[in-house]
Amino acid sequence: MKLAENSLGFLLKDVSRLMRRAFQQQLEGSSCLTLAQARVLVHVARHEGIRQVDLAELLEIQPITLARQLDQLAQEGLVERRPAPNDRRAYLIYLTEAATPHLEAIQQVGGIVQAAALRGLDAQQAELVLMALSKIRENLSSG
Repeated sequence: MKLAENSLGFLLKDVSRLMRRAFQQQLEGSSCLTLAQARVLVHVARHEGIRQVDLAELLEIQPITLARQLDQLAQEGLVERRPAPNDRRAYLIYLTEAATPHLEAIQQVGGIVQAAALRGLDAQQAELVLMALSKIRENLSSG
């Protein structure tokens, strides 16, 4: 039995892998962050004040792995841990002002990678791709 190479799952996985590789290559030239650190910063920016354990779950990484990444980012002065007011064992994660230029670099690299990924598509086709992927995410998130 021959499996379809262009099934939705395989295509999404391949595109994701290739975009991640392109992003990492672009990021290496414009920032001192690793791809993993950039992912953490972006998710903290989207969910400022998130509990550390919830952030690990969102990133789909082990809490100890996230703790090491947060230690590095805190040493660089990019994030801070604050005790959760209702749980002495939990920490909430916040960005510092020093994270702003790194987030701008991440956004710029993301734009470059997205433009490369959508090269050859006109504006309407590109918008359709983004709309379809958003709908797929919505469908799978709610089910």
